[in-house]
Order: sequence, then structure tokens, then C-alpha cells
Amino acid sequence: MSGMVSYLSGIAAEDSVARAYQQNGRQVAFRRWRGKRGEIDLIVRDRDEVIFVEVKKSSDFLRAGEALSKAQIKRLYQTAAEFLCGEPKGDLTPSRFDVALVNGAGEIQILENALGY
Repeated sequence: MSGMVSYLSGIAAEDSVARAYQQNGRQVAFRRWRGKRGEIDLIVRDRDEVIFVEVKKSSDFLRAGEALSKAQIKRLYQTAAEFLCGEPKGDLTPSRFDVALVNGAGEIQILENALGY
């Protein structure tokens, strides 16, 4: 049963982060976009820029941040590259990777451009 609780908790965290981006005037284009190599939690558009967002939830911000592994970062890059192939400018599309941390109280900390190339 804890697997279902974790899943639902993750969905709630993604929803909260999506609302935070929308409140800042950005458009959530995709949730849980799946490519051949992996999944991206949120893909957000800010005018011509594409923002790839990885959401991590834990009891505190530090633990949430520590949950992002090097292997996962590599998959995120590969999946994002696959997504950009479908954009009009391809890999020349302005883009960045944000990490959104959600703590046990539901507070959000967004680290913009946290996974720069």
C-alpha cells in the first residue's frame, strides 16, 4: 500500500509545482512526458523557452534533492533531447532544466537551471 501512497504523493507534488509555474505566467505543456529513454515530470513553456522540470518530494528539501542520481540526470538529458527533436528549432530551442523540491509540508523550492549542460 505504501507504493500507492508514494505514487499519489508524487502526483500531488507535481500538481503543486505545475500550479506554481502557471501562477508565474508559464504554460504547462506536458505532464509525465514519456520518451524512449525515460519520463520528464513536467514540460513548461515560457514564451519560446522550454523548461524541463524534475519534481522530487521528500520529508525535507535536502533529502528531496539527494534523490536525484547521476543516472537519472543522464536519462533526463536523453529524454529532453528526444523531445526537442519535435520542436521547430530542434536542439537549438532555448531550454533549461529545473529541479522542483517539495518538502513534507508541501512547500516548494524551485532550482532554476539546476542541471545546466
